[in-house]
Amino acid sequence: MSRKTYSLSAVAIAAIASLSFSSADGALANAQAAALEAAAEQTETADATEQAVEIVPEQTVFVSDEVVQPLPAEDLAPQTDANSLRELVSLVDTDDQLTEQMRCLAGAVYFESRGEPLYGQLAVAETVINRSEDRRWPASYCGVVLQRSQFSFVRNGRMPRINTGTAAWDRAKAIAHIAHEGLWESDAKDAVYFHATYVSPRWSRAKTRLTQIQTHIFYR
Repeated sequence: MSRKTYSLSAVAIAAIASLSFSSADGALANAQAAALEAAAEQTETADATEQAVEIVPEQTVFVSDEVVQPLPAEDLAPQTDANSLRELVSLVDTDDQLTEQMRCLAGAVYFESRGEPLYGQLAVAETVINRSEDRRWPASYCGVVLQRSQFSFVRNGRMPRINTGTAAWDRAKAIAHIAHEGLWESDAKDAVYFHATYVSPRWSRAKTRLTQIQTHIFYR
């Protein structure tokens, strides 16, 4: 911009110089004033034009945003290669120390159904789990199992001693693990009640029967 202003100023000076040698004093003064005014206008016009077309590039700003790409939903269903519940029971490691809650769940399986088929044992475990997830019952396995007047094997809020050195206890622990992890579907998956076939409680008439597995009938 400074070089263009300088060239226009030179033109104005040359015009003034040429007029100073060809006119009288009055005419010279008028001509000089006109030339100065014209030069000033040209300079302002040039400045305005240059300012109008001048482009000042802004500093490039790089914004780094996290790219969030939705991932396909994973299949959260537990996977097992077992072809039968019996095979799955044999694959479960029962040597691990049980938590208090898992011991209560396995204890219910052991005392209520250790003489039943594996599917019957799984159904008992499912019933305990379903109750713990229903607001009508305590929100823990031990709370459900030890609740007063619910399981006949419970005495004074406690379970009897378990013979832990038996195959029946190992199976009960395996069934509790399978039910807790949802590794095998049970015919009593929605059950919250069951009773033995040799009794006929009044409440069963108002419930929906789901299935019978050997000596137990399950309801919701």
